[in-house]
Amino acid sequence: MSLARYAVRRVVFLVGTLFGASVITFALVNVLPGDVAVMILGTSGSQEQVEVLRQQLGLNQPVYIRYLDWIAGVLQGDMGTSLRFGDPVATLIAQRFPASAFLAFSALTIAVLVAIPMGIVAAVEQNTWKDFLTSVAAFTGISLPNFFWGMVLILLIASYASLLPPSGYVSPTEDLGSAFAHVLLPAGALGFSLMAHITRMTRSSLIEELRSGYIELAKMKGLTNRRIVLRHALRNAFLPVLTVIGFQLGFLFGGIIIIEQLFAYPGLGRLAFNALLNRDAPLIQGSVLTIAVVFMTSNLVVDLLYAVIDPRVTAGGEG
Repeated sequence: MSLARYAVRRVVFLVGTLFGASVITFALVNVLPGDVAVMILGTSGSQEQVEVLRQQLGLNQPVYIRYLDWIAGVLQGDMGTSLRFGDPVATLIAQRFPASAFLAFSALTIAVLVAIPMGIVAAVEQNTWKDFLTSVAAFTGISLPNFFWGMVLILLIASYASLLPPSGYVSPTEDLGSAFAHVLLPAGALGFSLMAHITRMTRSSLIEELRSGYIELAKMKGLTNRRIVLRHALRNAFLPVLTVIGFQLGFLFGGIIIIEQLFAYPGLGRLAFNALLNRDAPLIQGSVLTIAVVFMTSNLVVDLLYAVIDPRVTAGGEG
């Protein structure tokens, strides 16, 4: 199977998955208890006012009709209007998405820069105290939730040491230094568990490669251990690590909801959380669908990179 055909199949799969995600999201949001019209008008609204508002919002139509109207608008770039803010949902998401993207990529960068060297050291120094320490750090990161690390970082670095601000956001286009200062704590909290996953995957994958026959052949040729590890074993060991990184990038956008709320970070996650509290159905649907698009797109990119790096992926599809 050619790379182009493989890419087309993955894109078709992505579209089908997003369609399923849109159906599930719309269905779940619209079966939540409570009447949106009553929540907007409050207890002071009369029954006539409630009925008029329900008609304006299209709540008196069958669910499948409302879904078709909504998905048709999404395909045209119209996700509806926020019931709380009164602004187009697409506009609100476009305003908040850059902040969340900056947070997610900062967390991923921190995790990768720390985790891969730790994984290499743990694999090369297998069964030593260095391997033990990295394993303890990895298991600790996996075992404890992100919001715990967020609270620890706020208390230690922001409150006690006063080294970094505990909340807020500054755009990197306005002030790069201040932007990094504001994003380091939430990115560190968000990236800690990701760092643990990448460290463990790098270690296990590299150990497996170091036991391969071509590594023994390289040693017989007199190559240094540094060159064997960095130039040969790590390249092959990086393929499963790349998969983990791609999947976790999508999960980062799911984890930002709690982290953004904890750090008062004005991103997409906090927007979705507030929309849920206010039963803002169009904003909930648009936010969740956007996160799903990011998740699936990151997986698609990883799949295609995997196919480029290892042609056996597309070759295996023939069967």
